[in-house]
Amino acid sequence: MVKIKQNSPVLFYFNNSKKWLVKISKKESLHTHIGVIKHSDAIGKEYGSRLTTNKDKYVYLLKPTTYDYVMKIQHGTQIVYPKDLGYIVARAGIESGQNILEIGTGSASLTSFVASIVKPRGHVYTFDVDENFMKIAEKNLKKAGVSKYVTQTSLDLKTAKKMPLEDMDVALIDLGDPWTVIPQVRQMLKGSGAVFAICPTMNQLEKLTISLVENEFTDIESTEHILRTIDAREGKTRHSFQGIGHTTYLCYARKAFFERGSKRTTKTPVSKKPKIAKTKKKIAKKSS
Repeated sequence: MVKIKQNSPVLFYFNNSKKWLVKISKKESLHTHIGVIKHSDAIGKEYGSRLTTNKDKYVYLLKPTTYDYVMKIQHGTQIVYPKDLGYIVARAGIESGQNILEIGTGSASLTSFVASIVKPRGHVYTFDVDENFMKIAEKNLKKAGVSKYVTQTSLDLKTAKKMPLEDMDVALIDLGDPWTVIPQVRQMLKGSGAVFAICPTMNQLEKLTISLVENEFTDIESTEHILRTIDAREGKTRHSFQGIGHTTYLCYARKAFFERGSKRTTKTPVSKKPKIAKTKKKIAKKSS
């Protein structure tokens, strides 16, 4: 039996649209439209228990999952949603112990999820150029409890003269122009290593696919994932009235060797461990 204590993470759950992710503090209270929820009332209770507010409404004390952290993170940019996160991990074969390259940290929804998979022996190396977004990402990574499995670096890989990593298992790209970093990604990936790019538009998919072929990637696949919810109630089960909207397209590929003779300029990395340029512990200010 796991009991809630001071500093325990808790999801106060009322319904699917009304839930609050907090860290328990004896002196704090959460004021909501369904009443006041005192943190101290949760201490000593088992996860799954419920509390009654001063308006006689029930909230359940649930243990947060990675999904909860992703959906509740601070949004500095558009996030990658759980419906896509699961497919990315499954299709790319991401598992514990792997080393992951990410270009475009954003709000760190994808970073947080992948770090929770590769820990404790694996690591995520994520790059961005916007210091404000990186600060938001750092807060979100700490909140999700995965910051020690992530190294953030301020570096524009599009113009970097030397690649800071090699022998990566998987590369994740979340940029407006992902095709511009495919040559750099190729240098940092293992043979047969997977790359996933997040693309809001089909025009991006077209340019990206051309670049993938030019840089000797195979098993190229582009997909869109639609999640449709069902309102299941006795005698009234139906599709949810909530609209189905486009979030993103996903493009997947794997590094290969086309044997193009003199055109082939890349070599298979020989390092067994990833190498990264010297940086500060978390956010490193570094120009190309």
